[in-house]
Amino acid sequence: MSHYFVTGTDTDCGKTFVTALLVKAARAAGVDAIGAKPFCCGPRTDVEILAAASDNAGSLDAINPVWLQTPAAPRACELLGEPAADVAAALAAIRALAAGHAQVFCEGAGGWLVPIVKDYTVADFAVQLGWPVIVVARNKLGVLNHTLLTVQSVQASGLRLAGVVLNDADTGEDAARRTNRQVLEECLPCPLIGEVAFQAHTADLGDILHRLRA
Repeated sequence: MSHYFVTGTDTDCGKTFVTALLVKAARAAGVDAIGAKPFCCGPRTDVEILAAASDNAGSLDAINPVWLQTPAAPRACELLGEPAADVAAALAAIRALAAGHAQVFCEGAGGWLVPIVKDYTVADFAVQLGWPVIVVARNKLGVLNHTLLTVQSVQASGLRLAGVVLNDADTGEDAARRTNRQVLEECLPCPLIGEVAFQAHTADLGDILHRLRA
C-alpha cells in the first residue's frame, strides 16, 4: 500500500483538513493509516488534528518531529533566531512511521517550494521520501494558475503525481468556483481525483481513496 506526500497550492488551501479526512477514511476502511506533519511552524493545531484523525496512534512528537514557534516558513523561522529545521530528524521520523504503519499521509509545510533551510525546500524533502504526491487546491479565483504551476513543478521533480484534490474550503458561489473543476480536468496532466465539499465528512472521501488505489 502506498504512502503519500500531501502538498498544496499555497497556505490555507486545506491540506490539513483533506489529509485528516484521508486518514480517517482509510482507518474507517480498516487500514492502519496515520497522518504526519514533519515541519510545523506556529501553533500545533494542525498536528493535533492529524493525531486525532489517526486515533492518536502516534504521539505529537512522532508525527511532528520539527516544531518551530513562528508562523512563517521554516527558513524564515531560522532567520528570526529559531534553530534551523532538523531535516535529518524529520526524515528519520517519517520513515519510522512508514515502517510502523500500513499507510502514511505526510503533509508538507505551506506550498511545494517553501524553503525549509537554505537551499532546501519542501520539494527536496518530498523527493528524499520518494512517495507519490497529492496536490490540494482551494476552489477559488486564481486556483487554476496556482494548481498548474504546482503540478508542473511536482512533475519536474520526477515524483509520481497521484492527482489533485479540489477543496471547497468555504461557502459561496461565483463564476470561478463553478468552473474551476471542469477547466482543471481539461488542463491537468494528471487525474483530478476528487472534490471535497465544504465541511465534508469521512464518508465523502471513499471515491478519492478508491481512485488513489486504482
